[in-house]
Amino acid sequence: MKKSESIAELATALNLAQQQMGGAVKDSRNPFFKSKYADLTSVIKAIKDPLCANGLSYVQFPITSTGGNGIGVETVLMHTSGQWMSGEFTMPMVKSDPQAAGACLSYARRYSLSSVLGLPVADNDAESAMLRVKPQEQAITVDGLANEDHSPEAKNAACAAAVEKHQEALDYIRACLAKSVDKPDDTWRAEAIAAFHTIPEADQLALWVAPSTTPSAFFTTLERKQIKRLD
Repeated sequence: MKKSESIAELATALNLAQQQMGGAVKDSRNPFFKSKYADLTSVIKAIKDPLCANGLSYVQFPITSTGGNGIGVETVLMHTSGQWMSGEFTMPMVKSDPQAAGACLSYARRYSLSSVLGLPVADNDAESAMLRVKPQEQAITVDGLANEDHSPEAKNAACAAAVEKHQEALDYIRACLAKSVDKPDDTWRAEAIAAFHTIPEADQLALWVAPSTTPSAFFTTLERKQIKRLD
């Protein structure tokens, strides 16, 4: 691997981008092995927006291995600060023709990108959404209340305000959680979790209160367990 003298800003930006990435969805089929895999388009779809949102970009240059018997890419990950890091990946060619070269390049591009960015693969869109780092995975707590007032009255007021502000989204989340009980394949629960994370984190924290202690609590104990269970 090669890199600029410092990658401090790049590393910070990449950390944020990885939190926003889901997984590359297995949306292509290999007829020979009768299996599904995430193709290059799926990989790019998973990384493009998180990279751009955090000042990151990449380029991939076709290269050949020593002796010319292999082909691959050099992947360069760049940050708007000018910091960068790069690595090469080559593989032998079974046949020396344009079709074989194109197939090798596509394979090398998607595996290089996935490796450099630590991108997992997912069986479907719901699983991809669940692979993103969730704020409550770090710690679900009311310590983030903006006014730093942790009294029961303050928590209740903050929760009531958040419920009123996000009533439509909360009703949708509840409907998805109810469906996940009848159809326990995690698709509806993943949809509910994804919807929950469209709510600003401060309001998520305000909403995450126990119904036994906060009269304005929206979520029941069971619903809280459904949202929190990310296994």
